[in-house]
Amino acid sequence: MSKLVIEVHDASDLMPKDGHGSASPFVEVEFGLQRRKTSTKYQTLNPCWNEKLLFNLRNPRDLPSQMIEVYVYNDNKHGQPKNFLGRVRISGISVFSEQEAAVQRYPLEKRGIFSHVKGDIALRVYVFHGENDYVHQRRSGNPLKKSSTFGYGGDKTKNKERKLRTFYSLGSDTASMGSYSDVGNNEVVPSGSSVLQMLVPGQKADYGVIETRPPLAARMGFWGRDKTASTYDMVEQMKFLYVRVVKAADLPVMDVSGSLDPYVEVKVGNYKGVTPHFEKNRNPVWERTFAFSKERLQSSLIEIFVKDKDLSKDDFVGKIVFDVPEVPERVPPDSPLAPQWYKLVDKNGELLRRGDIMLAIWMGTQADEAFPDAWHSDAHSVDQDSMMTTRSKVYFTPRLYYLRVQVIAAQDLVPADESRPLDAIVRVELGDQGRTTRPATVKGINPEWNDELMYVAWEPFDEYIVVSVEDKDIVVGRVLIPVRNVPQRVETKKPTDALWYGLQRPSYVEAEGGEKKDKFASRILLRMSIDSGYHVLDESTQLSSDLQPSAGQLRKKSIGILEVGILGARNLVPMKAKDGKLTDAYCVAKYGNKWVRTRTLLSNLNPLWNEQYTWEVYDPYTVITIGVFDNCHVNGKDDAKDQKIGKVRIRISTLETDRVYTHAYSLLVLTPSGLKKNGELHLAIRFTCTAWANMLAQYGKPLLPKMNYVMPITIKHVDLLRHFAMIVVAGKLARAEPPLGGEVVEYMMDVEYHMFSLRRSKANFHRIMILVSGIQSVGTWFHGVCRWENPITTLLMHILFLVLVFYPELILSTFFLYLFAIGIWNYASRPRIPSHMDAQLSQAESANPDELDEEFDTFPTTKPTDLVKMRYDRLRSVAGRVQSALTDLATQAERTLALLSWRDPRATTIFIVFAVITAVVLYVTPFQAVALTTGLYLLRHPRLRYRLPPVPVNFFKRLPARSDSLL
Repeated sequence: MSKLVIEVHDASDLMPKDGHGSASPFVEVEFGLQRRKTSTKYQTLNPCWNEKLLFNLRNPRDLPSQMIEVYVYNDNKHGQPKNFLGRVRISGISVFSEQEAAVQRYPLEKRGIFSHVKGDIALRVYVFHGENDYVHQRRSGNPLKKSSTFGYGGDKTKNKERKLRTFYSLGSDTASMGSYSDVGNNEVVPSGSSVLQMLVPGQKADYGVIETRPPLAARMGFWGRDKTASTYDMVEQMKFLYVRVVKAADLPVMDVSGSLDPYVEVKVGNYKGVTPHFEKNRNPVWERTFAFSKERLQSSLIEIFVKDKDLSKDDFVGKIVFDVPEVPERVPPDSPLAPQWYKLVDKNGELLRRGDIMLAIWMGTQADEAFPDAWHSDAHSVDQDSMMTTRSKVYFTPRLYYLRVQVIAAQDLVPADESRPLDAIVRVELGDQGRTTRPATVKGINPEWNDELMYVAWEPFDEYIVVSVEDKDIVVGRVLIPVRNVPQRVETKKPTDALWYGLQRPSYVEAEGGEKKDKFASRILLRMSIDSGYHVLDESTQLSSDLQPSAGQLRKKSIGILEVGILGARNLVPMKAKDGKLTDAYCVAKYGNKWVRTRTLLSNLNPLWNEQYTWEVYDPYTVITIGVFDNCHVNGKDDAKDQKIGKVRIRISTLETDRVYTHAYSLLVLTPSGLKKNGELHLAIRFTCTAWANMLAQYGKPLLPKMNYVMPITIKHVDLLRHFAMIVVAGKLARAEPPLGGEVVEYMMDVEYHMFSLRRSKANFHRIMILVSGIQSVGTWFHGVCRWENPITTLLMHILFLVLVFYPELILSTFFLYLFAIGIWNYASRPRIPSHMDAQLSQAESANPDELDEEFDTFPTTKPTDLVKMRYDRLRSVAGRVQSALTDLATQAERTLALLSWRDPRATTIFIVFAVITAVVLYVTPFQAVALTTGLYLLRHPRLRYRLPPVPVNFFKRLPARSDSLL
């Protein structure tokens, strides 16, 4: 059995409790239902124990959801009650292995508002694994090997049982992270994790979804809920020490020249935050906020220094010190804490004659409004220029519209070369979107095109439409049209009026912005409109997160609220292992036009974000996408690209209302070398319906707005416009602060979803076969009924058939009642977890390297000729199979048409004679008799059957098809 070890080292500056200015402290630790305590150190306020307390840990997987309570008491003599000196609460999720654990100093907390507590305590907490059940492998590149101490005599049965219950402690050294090692008899153990996992020998890596039970306020009910976290109840509460440095006044001069370049240094333990410095300013205004994680506080003192920036060594100006236990707590929606003026003191603690600083210090949570823009101790090693890239932000993409430009004709064009006839085309550009018309149908100086081009426009319509008439790549005329001057068309098919626009020489357009007029008389006829009744497709319809029209007056009210708590990640692969670093992870979530980004946690393979975000839901048939990335801009590299770690997609319609889903999702990434699991993302999701009637009505409404069906966009425009929309969104997010790179936007929007992939084609074929197999299973069951394989089932089918024949009004009722019964039966086995990336369905595990290399190839290809030839031959073989299937389908369809086409006169004669005889028989025979005869014939006993195909099948196969007419 594993052990939880708590090393109690020492404590300092404790509160005196014996009435003589001293105390006799001891430490008592509670974990679960277990309690241990140290010895008592008499008459000291700075005790030193150096003792180890051991606790039984039955299931290591439950450790992240448990709390460790450490109490410091004063031991009263004569049997009096013990006095409370302080406590420390440690979350189990912060407990690591013995090699990773370090001694940390924790400030003692109060038990209540009337407690008088001060001081801190030094602890080292880690998990210890027994030598019979656990294997240690730390700081080495060798694979994990099984310990030789597992055996217990010659009892093979006991050894086998113990083998199946083996736990492994997974290290975090960079030499072996991100790989998998074979252990003994095909045992697969993932290395690079600091979380304990139980692995069965021979078991594959788990790519599924794991349900978790984190201590969230939303799941703990009324009595267990934290009353201060009711509006932020989808994440675990994290305490932060906030220090807001506002300004300083009348600072003393330190240089001989009489100047002062002040800045502030905020220090808590080993963490240090610094403000920018101001040159020659004795009354600077910084307005900076620093946030220190309470779980990682290494000191009980907050030291704030004011220093003078100098070339050689910075001069000390003054300081002020605060005790962490005395810092007040603030919980939103309380108003922000008002900053106050404090006098600076010198190094000896004496008040300075001049020099004041305005500060505000409080203990808050991640729900504080200062949290997003604050400097965080988790990013203490990042410089000021890169600090912005580590902060959490919310982005809103602009509303997109379709711009329709119809180029009709032009008049009085001036040829670029009068020695040859004019062959003009029109190029229309909007931002980075550029397209040209087809060649003119009527050539000359008055050409006609009548060609329609479509673009993606965006609010606030501050761009220009550049229309250029070109003759052999030479511009003969150009006009700039503001997008805001283009009329909008909402829900109407009526085209807008065509307008003539005067063309100008390119030199005048470039020099004067199109305002200067000359005697250039050429003009062009355009019909333009902004179609706001469409939904602009910026991603695939199956994966879309927004289906609303562009026009605001056409948008419907929301049907609910989606709340997502991004709790954290675990077992991440070190993405910067080549540089000797770990992973600087952050999350990006996208739903509709709202994108969110969490803060970046540096060098952490098990980051805890605990950030909550909310979206309004307008349609249940939408998908939220959450991705995890490695921040590559923290080192000041502006041209670096963030690396993708994995993403999660969840469809809103699969979520039950008002239920809190807490699961760990595998982060899967497909690479040219194969499928890779980069860790797990821990999420809490809740969908709350606010309009039940509107939500149920959505299931009967069209998926897209009315204009997408009344005037559908042609196929040739759809993919191009989707690409244009992605470019617009990526461009806007790249100009935000902090920016979201184009690689992040492309990955979140699945830009390559429509590219050819042999692996994806196999996956889609497999999906079709799953559906066909269901129909095939029904046919197999009916064939068994007809063959009397189960006589009881066949007799029951005879009885049901006779009832339906004599009471035909029960047919539809029986059918729908049967569907109702199937639905009720399947309710017990309904999915309990949201759908996630299915590696088996995606054919990701079985894809060979060459198929993956082809999938990740650029377009157009850059591979050698021989490799392209091999892939082309393989594609031809696959296409040949598809062609054979289409040939069989076409043959059967042509045989059906040949029944009455007289292509085979004898077959057609037989069929029409059979048709007239059947018509007469059905007319004079009651329908019930015909149905009864047909049913009994199909359900006849096997002794009355023949092994040869029936006559109708033989007749149909002899009908002629047109396959013999093909070359």
